[in-house]
Order: sequence, then C-alpha cells, then structure tokens
Amino acid sequence: MYELHYAPDNASLILRLVMEAADLPYRAVLVDRSNRQQDSAAYRALNPTGLIPTLITPQGPISETAACLLWLSETHPEANLAPQAGQPMRAAYLKWLFFMSNTVHADLRQIFYPEQYVPVQAIAEHARLMSARMIRHFTLLDSAAAQTPALFAAPSVLGYYTATLMRWPMLYPKTAARWFKITNFPALHSMALALESLPATHRAADAEGLGPTPFTNPQYACPPEGSAT
Repeated sequence: MYELHYAPDNASLILRLVMEAADLPYRAVLVDRSNRQQDSAAYRALNPTGLIPTLITPQGPISETAACLLWLSETHPEANLAPQAGQPMRAAYLKWLFFMSNTVHADLRQIFYPEQYVPVQAIAEHARLMSARMIRHFTLLDSAAAQTPALFAAPSVLGYYTATLMRWPMLYPKTAARWFKITNFPALHSMALALESLPATHRAADAEGLGPTPFTNPQYACPPEGSAT
C-alpha cells in the first residue's frame, strides 16, 4: 500500500485522483499546512524541499509531482495511466508531462506566490505577464487535447494533471482578478467534464471537500481535515 502525504487541494490532489482512477491501494497522511507541518523535521526527512506531495513507495519516498506520476505509470502498466516505453504515444506523453511540470505548474506557482520571485513593487506587472504566459500554455494544451484526446482521457495522468492545473487559477489568489475561463479552451473543457463524471473523481473530491464540479465550476476546498493553504 502506498502512503500519500497530502494537503487538501495541493499538488497531492493530482496523485490522489490518479491512484483513485487506477484503483491503487493507498493511505492518505495529512500534512497540516495550518501549522506549517511541511517544515517539520519529520516531513523534511521524507522530502527535504518541504513541498507537497510526498509518495511513500516500497522503494522509498518520492517527491516532485511529475516524478511520482511517472513512477506510478511505469510501475502499474496495467492501469493504462500512460503510454509505456516503445508504444507510439510515449514521446508525446513525456513531452506534455514535463511541459506541465517544468513550465505550466512552475509558472502557475509564480502567480500564487509572487513574493518569492519578484519585489513587492513588481507584483502587479509580474501577474499580468505571467497570466498572459499561462494563457499561451493552456492554448497549447487545448490544441494537444483536441489532436490526441486519448492521451488526455481518463485514467491518463495528463488529464488529471491538466484538470487540476486549470482548477487553481479559477480560485487563487483569492484577492486577484480572474484571468482564466475554462470555456475558452473547448477541448480541455470537454476533458474536464468527462473527468467530473467518473466515480474516481467523486471519491477524491469528497475526500478533500472539493464539491461536485471540481474542475469546471470549482469551489474553495472545505476538507474534513487540514487546510489547503
């Protein structure tokens, strides 16, 4: 059984969704952000960066969202989480997985935590530039989902990763103007609607208090334990 160290509506949600979709056995262990448990010595021993998630596997702890997803997809080929080595769509899968991790996810984090990247006086302009950059990223993903829908269809890790990355800019930062509208990306919107209809999505959403439409009309997390921020 896996052990998923998580906080509600954090990047660990992507792993929870994928493991639910693949029917993989796991136990969720709360990392309580309200008291910064991610900075505790115990958690840092598992994940020295203090970031969430950490996935405990039979081979030890793994951190970094894309690394966890790649490990799960290769360890459980029967779950059809991703094309395997030698299969026709493998190269495209790797390209989009690392684009999401290294570019889309990383840029989105700059919007959420601008004080970690730019001086206070530059935050407004930084937000404008980064939101425009994010629109270009989602446009690329929308085109990819339209051209190769099977690559993003459940239980693909790409679909759940993309859907979660779309969820967050509709909610955060709480005081910022909203710049993302999911209906502007028709292929991604259709993908998100399909994901929301699946029992695996419902189970993950219930576990983290995300409501019935976590991707297309999201609400702030109201989890049974822990805090999203």
